[in-house]
Amino acid sequence: MPSTQAYRRSAALKTDGVQPSPDAGHAFSLSEQQAVYRAIYERRDMRHFSGGSVPDAQLQRLLSAAHHAPSVGFMQPWRFIRVRSRALRESLHALVEQERLLTAQALGEREDDFMQLKVQGVLDAAEVLVVALPPGREAHVFGRRTLPEMDLASSACAIQNLWLAARAEGLGMGWVSIFCPVQLGQLLQMPAGSKPVAILCLGPVHAFYDQPMLQAEKWARRAALSDMVFEDRWGQPAPSISDA
Repeated sequence: MPSTQAYRRSAALKTDGVQPSPDAGHAFSLSEQQAVYRAIYERRDMRHFSGGSVPDAQLQRLLSAAHHAPSVGFMQPWRFIRVRSRALRESLHALVEQERLLTAQALGEREDDFMQLKVQGVLDAAEVLVVALPPGREAHVFGRRTLPEMDLASSACAIQNLWLAARAEGLGMGWVSIFCPVQLGQLLQMPAGSKPVAILCLGPVHAFYDQPMLQAEKWARRAALSDMVFEDRWGQPAPSISDA
């Protein structure tokens, strides 16, 4: 398994060849660019946490980073519920475990492999945040008339902002989506029309995974970039894109 240091070197190499743009005044410094790319490449979907705490000022910074995400029509469709009650956490854990069993059954021949995976850190993480879409989203038509799911896409941008900021500050975060949204909404007394989309586990970790956990567990592998980028039409390779 590649070491964290190897991943850091890899992230740095991806910016070593950066050349000043014609208007370099808009670019971050090289060290700042490398810091951004490092956060991207070393972000992990964490499942193992070491307890501890997240100071309120730090949590405020992270949530502010999330709140500065882009959103379609500037609708800002994210709401965060901080779950501090131990009893509520145990109920969240039970909801995830209930869905974990149902997901395993739906996976057929991969059921046993799935059951070996750790899929949550709800009881171990310093903080648990539930991200939800608010009611009244139908009033936002700008950018959503033909793609109403852009509210969810916008909320995912907020989650990614929080994730990268957390990694930059040395905190781990994991996105849990294995739950029944109706049951979770009822548990948190959410209003009609709202919808929970993520349980985020956040806090200190003993160490970050050297590579994505599901890749280390041989559940899946990162696809080649060249298989993901087309030119002019679907399926036509983009010759300028490599897997280096």
